[in-house]
Amino acid sequence: MDLAVWRSFVTVCRLGSLSAAAVELHHTQSAVSRQIAGLERQLGVELLERHARGVRPTAAGEVFRRHALATLDEADRALRAVRDVRDGARDRPLAVGATPSLAAGIVPEAVRALLDEAGPLRWSLRPGLTAALHERVLAGDLDVAVVTDAPPGLPHEPRLVRRFLGLDEMVVALPAGHPRAGGGPVDVGGLAGETWAEDDDGSAALLRQHAARAGVTVRVGLAAADLPGKLALVATGHAVALIPGVLARALRPDVTTARLVGAPTRGIYAIAPRRDAHPSVGPLLVRLGAAFGGPA
Repeated sequence: MDLAVWRSFVTVCRLGSLSAAAVELHHTQSAVSRQIAGLERQLGVELLERHARGVRPTAAGEVFRRHALATLDEADRALRAVRDVRDGARDRPLAVGATPSLAAGIVPEAVRALLDEAGPLRWSLRPGLTAALHERVLAGDLDVAVVTDAPPGLPHEPRLVRRFLGLDEMVVALPAGHPRAGGGPVDVGGLAGETWAEDDDGSAALLRQHAARAGVTVRVGLAAADLPGKLALVATGHAVALIPGVLARALRPDVTTARLVGAPTRGIYAIAPRRDAHPSVGPLLVRLGAAFGGPA
């Protein structure tokens, strides 16, 4: 079987869309469709089912997806191992993934500290949500990813090493000049009348859980495509928003924050392959741990 076809199938499953997979793989949608159809003929079973928002694997497709990921992971490791022998491990770039809030400050700062201490290193930063980053580490696209356990949580995967870095306290983002800005911690009940903006299901779940514990209901009235979009809604006075505390020092000047009484928290973790780790992953984890108060 052609591993390029396996990679196309895994990408379709990850993105839930043939067209999105085609864009990422630099193929046409019809080419990806033919690859999947050919794979289904070889296996004698349907691998994908269509639903209102795209496609998802069938029961057989999910079984094949897991095994395909493992096979592709090993194939990528084999290629990297050969290239390392050819080029030397020191020349291997470090591919780092991070959720958007962590990519906005903590992770670049940790890499800067690593470079200042260890010298030049080719590296790349690839932001994404936790689930997608988890899959990319498994697939060998990333050497390490800094992710969170915000809903729906961080899956257990024996092929990956998971290191707890610290807790991040969520805060409420407010437009500059908001009456609640500049004071002490705010009870979410005092913001129950506000319109809230959200950009992903995990953050929305944390907000609703926090409000429920306080015995109030909040109205998520505006949806944003991403974190910058959510902050733009806050800056222009359309909404307030729950955001990660690690993001506070990287905010635009027309947005401020307030702490919440009994604020929700999320765990921050680094995940990396259990085998054949990049030699710079360990030192980077030390710098990341220091950013959350651990030993440098």
